[in-house]
Order: sequence, then C-alpha cells, then structure tokens
Amino acid sequence: MNPYLNEDYNAIREGVRALCAEFPAQYWREIDEQKGFPEAFVTAMTQAGWLSAMIPEQYGGSGLGLAEASVILEEVNHCGGNSGTVHGQMYNMFTLLRHGSEAQKSYYLPRLASGELRLQSMAVTEPTTGTDTTKIKTTAVRQGDKYVINGQKVWISRVQHSDLMILLARTTPLSEVEKKVDGMSIFLVDLREAIGNGLTVQPIANMVNHETNELFFDNLEIPVSSLIGQEGKGFRYILDGLNAERTLIAAECIGDGRWFNEKSAQYARDRVVFGRPIGQNQGVQFPIAEAHIELEAADLMRWRACEEYDSGRKAGAAANMAKYLAAKASWEAANACLQTHGGFGFANEYDVERKFRETRLYQVAPISTNLILSYVAEHLLELPRSF
Repeated sequence: MNPYLNEDYNAIREGVRALCAEFPAQYWREIDEQKGFPEAFVTAMTQAGWLSAMIPEQYGGSGLGLAEASVILEEVNHCGGNSGTVHGQMYNMFTLLRHGSEAQKSYYLPRLASGELRLQSMAVTEPTTGTDTTKIKTTAVRQGDKYVINGQKVWISRVQHSDLMILLARTTPLSEVEKKVDGMSIFLVDLREAIGNGLTVQPIANMVNHETNELFFDNLEIPVSSLIGQEGKGFRYILDGLNAERTLIAAECIGDGRWFNEKSAQYARDRVVFGRPIGQNQGVQFPIAEAHIELEAADLMRWRACEEYDSGRKAGAAANMAKYLAAKASWEAANACLQTHGGFGFANEYDVERKFRETRLYQVAPISTNLILSYVAEHLLELPRSF
C-alpha cells in the first residue's frame, strides 16, 4: 500500500493541521523563550483525541496503529510545533497496553484516553550505565504488599507534567540471574504520591527547552499492584515501547525535515540578491535537493517499521534504521535551511534556530546514532560484538 495515497492518513493530517493552526509559530517561540511547557497545546491534543489514538476503543481510544500515530506526530512537527512534548503518552502506553493486567488496563487506559491522567514519562536510563541497561543499579525489593525503590535515574522527561511514570528496576541482583536481561521488572509509579515521599526530582537545564530531570529514589514505597506483567521480565517488556518510540521519533524527524525543506525552498525563491533569487544558484539548490532526497528515503523506512510493528512482527531492526535515517535526514535539512537563510537563520523570528536545536537532539536521544550502527553491525551483519 502506498502511504501517500491513504485517505485515512490524509484525514489525520488535515485534522492535526487544523489543530496546529491554533498554535502558530509565535506560540512556540514564546514557549521556547520562557523555557515553558506548552500546556494549552497538550490539553488541546488530548481533548481532540489525538493522544489516545492507539488506545483500543473498548478503553475509550481510537484503536489505531503505530502508522497512524506516526502521522499525528509527524504532522505536528511539519506544522512547526514540537511533538516531543506529547510523544511520551503514545509510546509509554505500549508497555501498559501489551503487558498490563486487565485490572490495570481497565482502570488506567480510559483515564489516559480522557486526559484525566497523563503517562508521559519512562525512567530507564541511569547516570553510570547509560544505554547499558542490564547494568542498572536502581533496585525494587519486595517487602510484603509493597516494593521499596532505591536508586537514581537521569534524562527522564516530562515528570512535572505527568501523573504516571513507567519505571525499570532490578528485582533480582545481576549476580543472581542466568541471563543479564533477566531480573528486571516494570512498575507503574504514581508520581502524585511518589514525589516528596521517597522520590526527588531535580530538573536539568538544557539547550533545547526539553523538560528533563534527574530522579533520586530513597526508600520509595509503591504497592505490589504497581508491577506490570511478570516480575523479572521487564527488560523484554520495555523493548516493545522502545521500538515504538524509535519509530515515532523517526516520524517526528521526517516532520521536522519537511518543515526545514519547505522553509528553505520558500526563502530561496523569495530572497533576491544580485538581481536574482538565490534559489537560482546551484550552490543553494543542491543542499536543499539532497536533503529532500534523503528525507524521502528515510520516510520509506519509517513505513516499513510501522508495518512490521503493527503486524506483530519483530520491528527492532527497522525501527532502529528508521530512526537513524530520519534523524540524519532532518539534521541535514536543518543545516541546509540555516545556511540558506544566512544571518536570518539565527534570528528568533524565523524559527529556524529553534527547530535547528530541537531536531539536533535526535542524533543523541533516544539512543545515539553510534549505538544504532553497533546494533546493525552485530545483529544484521553478524559482526563481532563491539562492547
């Protein structure tokens, strides 16, 4: 199926575009300048049902797939917004949806769909382990009808704007498991009860106005009912969410890339120097054309990842490659756009520098481009493991 001819996708694009028109460039510029959070935008997306797109209809959502969700986030960025402020609600929900008990899903999913609750955060990364997830040191020790959490997490986004958080912690020490991927468990933490009662949140200032934090767990007590799925199987569960995350991030990068390329082409047509549009010069044309070609190629891998994920096949390779290609393409488009605008590209009022900073993040997170290359080398090319 050609995704460009899918009428359902086009209807989604039109709907998201209409909502985004209510939040023009000036809105995002002011949010960025204030180091603020786009609360009004997130609320509008929730009320319109876009953030519950993947929640099954029986729980109040639309029952759509990863492909449709990717279109939603792509279009937000294509319109000049920042879907990094809402994407967590989509991919974090996967762990609950696929591995939660019926009681957990019946309680939480309708409340997430309605906007009564937000699940915007996932706590996996730690300061001393980074992407070496099997070495995490945060522990969850069962004591009767509760788990006691101790440890530290870093780069955990949107905690101040979320009610719930997915947490990965060790329930069995690494030294006591046969496989290093065993002994980790997933919990659904109620942040409203946890913060100030064993959980301390320390914001991390950064160049992208991306609300992210360092977390400190000091004997945080959570009920046994917080456990998602089977104890000790959390690493496998989290992979579902991570593959969805990488595919959705790829779509966001494609949206960014389209914004940059359209901005570049428009400016190159309109800007006249030495009596001719600068876009008439091949030195200006070629970087924009190259960025367009690379973006279209990345988009094809995005659709492959979506199709594999939605059909229930293993989508790890496609998701990683989609994220790599799309992040690279959007960054090249950003560079071409900034260069095309010259000095005006650095002026806030053109929005290029803001989007330039936002899209640069995806070369680093979630998962850096180097680690994707290592994954491809080991798992697809069967080269010796490099770490």
